[in-house]
Amino acid sequence: MNFCLLLPFMLGIPLLLPCLIATENPKTEEVKHPAGSHLRVRRGWMWNQFFVPEEMNKTRHHIGQLRSDLDNGNNSFQYKLLGAGAGSVFVIDERTGDIYAVQKLDREERSLYTLRAQVIDTTTGRAMEPESEFVIRVSDINDNEPKFLDEPYEAIVPEMSPEGTFVIQVTASDADDPSSGNNARLLYSLRQGQPYFSIEPTTGVIRISSKMDRELQDEYWVIIQAKDMIGLPGALSGTTSVLIKLSDVNDNKPIFKDSLYRLTVSESASVGMSIGKIMAYDNDIGENAEMDYSIEDDSKTFDVITNNETQEGIIILKKKVDFEHQNHYGIRAKVKNRRVDEQLRKYHTEASTTFIKIQVEDVDEPPVFLLPYYIFEIFEGSPYGSFVGTVSATDPDQRKSPIRYSITRSKVFSIDDDGTVFTTNSLDREISAWYNLSVTATEKYSIEQNSAVPVYVQVLDINDHAPEFSEYYETYVCENAVSGQVIQTISAVDRDESIEDHHFYFNVSVVENNSSFTIIDNQDNTAVILTNRTGFSLQEEPVFYVSILIADNGIPSLTSTNTLTIHVCACDDTGSTQTCSNKDLMLSMGFRTEVIIAILICIMIICGFIFLKLGLKQRRKQTLFPEKGEDFRENIFRYDDEGGGEEDTEAFDIVELQGGTVMRERKTRRATRVEIQSLYRQSLQVGPDSAIFRKFILEKLEEANTDPCAPPFDSFQTYAFEGTGSLAGSLSSLGSAVFDQDENYDYLNELGPRFKRLACMFGSTMQSNN
Repeated sequence: MNFCLLLPFMLGIPLLLPCLIATENPKTEEVKHPAGSHLRVRRGWMWNQFFVPEEMNKTRHHIGQLRSDLDNGNNSFQYKLLGAGAGSVFVIDERTGDIYAVQKLDREERSLYTLRAQVIDTTTGRAMEPESEFVIRVSDINDNEPKFLDEPYEAIVPEMSPEGTFVIQVTASDADDPSSGNNARLLYSLRQGQPYFSIEPTTGVIRISSKMDRELQDEYWVIIQAKDMIGLPGALSGTTSVLIKLSDVNDNKPIFKDSLYRLTVSESASVGMSIGKIMAYDNDIGENAEMDYSIEDDSKTFDVITNNETQEGIIILKKKVDFEHQNHYGIRAKVKNRRVDEQLRKYHTEASTTFIKIQVEDVDEPPVFLLPYYIFEIFEGSPYGSFVGTVSATDPDQRKSPIRYSITRSKVFSIDDDGTVFTTNSLDREISAWYNLSVTATEKYSIEQNSAVPVYVQVLDINDHAPEFSEYYETYVCENAVSGQVIQTISAVDRDESIEDHHFYFNVSVVENNSSFTIIDNQDNTAVILTNRTGFSLQEEPVFYVSILIADNGIPSLTSTNTLTIHVCACDDTGSTQTCSNKDLMLSMGFRTEVIIAILICIMIICGFIFLKLGLKQRRKQTLFPEKGEDFRENIFRYDDEGGGEEDTEAFDIVELQGGTVMRERKTRRATRVEIQSLYRQSLQVGPDSAIFRKFILEKLEEANTDPCAPPFDSFQTYAFEGTGSLAGSLSSLGSAVFDQDENYDYLNELGPRFKRLACMFGSTMQSNN
């Protein structure tokens, strides 16, 4: 059986496709080409393609025809179309085999459809041939314009860049088939941006075509157009905008707008003080506008520093000025950029300068001392009123005011009107070797103008202190000591200051007739004490006192007599005096131990007294009733003041308390808890009709009820009167024996733990009566 695919003319070119011949036997078959040629194929299928242009506007666009060689035109064959798009995008005429496209096709959405065709005999319902597969390709037309996908575009290029400098590359994309003619071949052109920029037509690279100055214009908008079909007629186009910004380069030097500045400075201004500002302007920005100011000719009085935030030059005082010495100054300042690239040096050949005139203002200045400080010397022991030194201050102003001097807080020195410092007390170098004074100079015509200067007075030493032992010596000699034995080495100190090193001389006093000991001067400010005999007796002479003379090398030399105490010791067999030293130490330690024990005993007595006081206070806080096992029936409480009863109207003004009382009829007691609670509530209504009085009673009652340590009778202390016609009857216990013989007090056990003792007492009474 044979299938023939008949295609219509496409784009004016006839498409002639061979018929598809298929047989059931696996043998070589022949396919006849419509042009008369033959094509030898094996059994199977030959792939065939249909081509249909996209974007066809017809409702039913004829694509081609399928026809079987077995179809003899008797209308007994039925053609069917299968596969993706069959029935929705493509339909087939079941009788003729014509294929139609019923929807507009877009190659950019889908460029190929694979379908299957089958022919069926309508009389038998059987397929006449196996399914044959073929392809429908959508051919491209130029229906998509170029698009710039990476927009918006923005580029930065340095100002003054040479021609040909690369700026940015723009790229457009065309959705059409690049293999179908020139539909996707693009050309770029510049619509806006001449004469500063140019673009390469095929690559889209934008370059600089002319130098630009950022200070004139700092950004440019460039419009680029892209056309497909290499710009031929009928081509589609797309445009985009590119923002090109110029970055700054240091091609401008800072310039002073003012050629002259006038400033003033007070002669009282301190060093480092700002006296004015100067300002230069730079058309560059950022780091390229950073500048440094300087003073030409290296002025010794003024200097300039740069404020890095405002780029201002601050004129500061480098040295104090004096109106009387010089009242005006003239300096020249210059400015230059802080960083300049080597290739831009040509723009900064000469720095901008300005002239500054500075006028010094005269002020009333305080006195000025001739020296910043004074150092005087005086020997210790100088008499009252001794001359120490002279200070001098002058008024720097033109009027030359007289000066008055004073010393602040000193009891040893004073000063007169001409600046002479003298002593007012004796001086001792060993007490204070230096005195730090503050002398104040004040103008007589303007006392608020004053200044102070430090004055240092050094007290020079004189030899007024004799040498003495450097420490206290505990010296021992053994009873069996031999003559010439060294028993002690001594040294001396001198509180005086010596120009040379101190040198001391030691000797035994000639006044003392003591031949038991002698001394040898070591000539190194030490001396040794030696025995001058053999044998000592602890019983006869336990202690020796040796007077030692010590002389210094001062001018004049001073000598002192120092007593050395020597104890005779019963030494051990080795002849060591250590046992005597330890014995004295033990005695002192024993004394210390006794003192410590006495102190501890005193502390214990004081603590015991404190604990006793606390115990007594604690016992006073115990309850007034004894323990539970005690009997309360025979206890009698005595009161010093007894009222006259309800008939007594002399003690209290009952009228004040009875204003607004409520009369209650007398009732016999009921041995029920409900009756007591009722009486309790009614008793709260008795008394003066006063909110304050009722509040007072309720507060006292609440305190009695909530206090677990309070005895039961405390609750009766808050009532000042009973009232007339009380329903509760008399509270007196005098007549209780008459009324309470048949009374049952078991309900007291139900009133809580605070009434337990009352219940016990009255319960016991009832049992005794029974």
